[in-house]
Amino acid sequence: MIYLKAFLVGGAICMVGQILVDRTKITPARIMVLFLVAGVVLSALGLYEPLVEFAGAGATTPISGFGHMLAKGVREAVEERGLLGALTGGLTAGAAGISAAIFFGLLAALVSKPKSK
Repeated sequence: MIYLKAFLVGGAICMVGQILVDRTKITPARIMVLFLVAGVVLSALGLYEPLVEFAGAGATTPISGFGHMLAKGVREAVEERGLLGALTGGLTAGAAGISAAIFFGLLAALVSKPKSK
């Protein structure tokens, strides 16, 4: 059942993104930023955490989940370190994901053969 919940919630988030791409003139980069900010705002309002508990990876894998993770990291760091945590919490929480993206991007660049258009 957890796989079905993750699939349905993650699919719904991706479906909203695809509808925005197809029906509006918003660029995909702006849609990603919109989802990231939506994850931060929903997390700040306490609405994203129940979705994560319900759907698991279906809610944490999309870019809105990254925004939730940044907001959660900032909140925890502010509780521990005060105002300085507002500057360091998001980076600390997102360090593993950002490092993995850079590492796997490097591997893909080393393995793949670029083609000109």
